[in-house]
Amino acid sequence: MATYYAFIDKKTNEVVQIISGVDENVIQIDTDGTEVGGSVTAWERFYESRPWNEGLICKKTNFNTENLKERAGIGYIYDSSFDAFISPRPFPSWKLNYETFEWQAPIPMPNKIEGFYWQWSEINQEWIAVEING
Repeated sequence: MATYYAFIDKKTNEVVQIISGVDENVIQIDTDGTEVGGSVTAWERFYESRPWNEGLICKKTNFNTENLKERAGIGYIYDSSFDAFISPRPFPSWKLNYETFEWQAPIPMPNKIEGFYWQWSEINQEWIAVEING
């Protein structure tokens, strides 16, 4: 199974790159003969130490989880106080639920209507039903 690592700008906490890396349990010998890896922290420090990653923090990310705070994406913000990746805010009025790490509209989305989907109107602060084939 692939292990992914997110690179985070130290100044902005924004995810700027994601790579497929070495599984955290693997130990390898670096070009200088030193042993590398064996844990998530060891691989994060190794990737951070590469000269081309200067100014970046490396954190493991997980795409195979229901836990949204573990999933990184380009443009996400890393919040170290929650050890969480937070997706961009969809609209200025939406608030982050720190239990689920999902953005929530000021008013809950109405129930599904057959043949329609709901679209948020930031100007009117309401959900608008839009016909699917309309």
